[in-house]
Amino acid sequence: MISDRDRATAHLDPPFAVVDLRAFDANLDDLLRRAGERPIRLATKSVRCRALIARALERPGVTGLMCYALPEALWHVAAGTADDVLVGYPTVDRAALRALAADERARRTVTLMVDSVAHLDLVDAVLRPGHPELRVCLELDAAWRPLPGLHVGARRSPVHRARTAGALARAIVDRPGFRLVGVMAYEGQIAGVPDATGARIRDGVVRWMQRRSARELAGRRGAAVAAVREVAALEFVNGGGSGSVETTRADRSVTEIAAGSGLIGSTLFDGYTRMHPRPAVAYALPVVRRPDRRTATLAGGGWVASGPAAVSRLPSPETGLALTGTEGAGEVQTPVRGRHVPDLGDRVWMRHAKAGELAEHVTTYHLLDGDRIAASAPTYRGEGKAFG
Repeated sequence: MISDRDRATAHLDPPFAVVDLRAFDANLDDLLRRAGERPIRLATKSVRCRALIARALERPGVTGLMCYALPEALWHVAAGTADDVLVGYPTVDRAALRALAADERARRTVTLMVDSVAHLDLVDAVLRPGHPELRVCLELDAAWRPLPGLHVGARRSPVHRARTAGALARAIVDRPGFRLVGVMAYEGQIAGVPDATGARIRDGVVRWMQRRSARELAGRRGAAVAAVREVAALEFVNGGGSGSVETTRADRSVTEIAAGSGLIGSTLFDGYTRMHPRPAVAYALPVVRRPDRRTATLAGGGWVASGPAAVSRLPSPETGLALTGTEGAGEVQTPVRGRHVPDLGDRVWMRHAKAGELAEHVTTYHLLDGDRIAASAPTYRGEGKAFG
């Protein structure tokens, strides 16, 4: 039986990528439901397509962007995509800092991320003292440290305790040229770690860790936000990710939730008890060889996701096929095996492991509405943009 996806794209030669708009919208509906009264700040690195970003921003409850690079944020401001853009990572891009300082609209719209006085020193060194006031957000380390020397979570900010957050907030407030407007804490050990992979012992340990970590963070983040609010009038406190919406929402100190991957439903999000996004994005590769009756070799396909080198970072073929253990997904060819393999010239649909990174490999997303292509939209790469 021919699927709607195959019917809509029958005239296209692979490789190409598609976005199921109905699945994308359903995933956004679910994300907003899970967030409750908390607004969503859309994490652009998980989407990397302006048409899809604009589609999400049209929805009530999606109130701003979290970009992953300052040049990206400036690009969106210039395009009029959004009027509230948080840069989720500190920047040392000197040219971009100069462009920000020179653009009055961008200075009102863009918030930089800092986690140390050294970040302020770098900005001052680039722009010179007396530069226009820049909006900044203080990043709090959300990792769980249950024992001395044990760090569970992403290695990001050095600011872990409320006292340290308060001291940095005071330093920012006392520094001419900076205005402290927000606090962010990303709980990657909850948002980014699947807890339903099928490995019973491992999943049980992960759930235990995530419960303990969420309790510890709620108290510590609340204390840190209170310490910062003693010296600065905050506009927002950002937390979370697609995989931690429920625990982040329960933290009363948080005013907004950052999320994006849940809209795409890539394979790393198949193993969660808290969310079950529909696969919204896929790509097709052509069969170019048939080495034996149970193997089809695809052209290209070595689109491996970032993170620790593991099978979980490989793309996954659909329709009952599997990658081989000896070749995996290769730069110029990707063999797949199964009982019923496609013929020469057929296509095999693949899913990427991480949400936004597929957009680095294709220039266009074909946006599907049922069995038709509603539009074709460039990815960041298709617009000639690569932000890291």
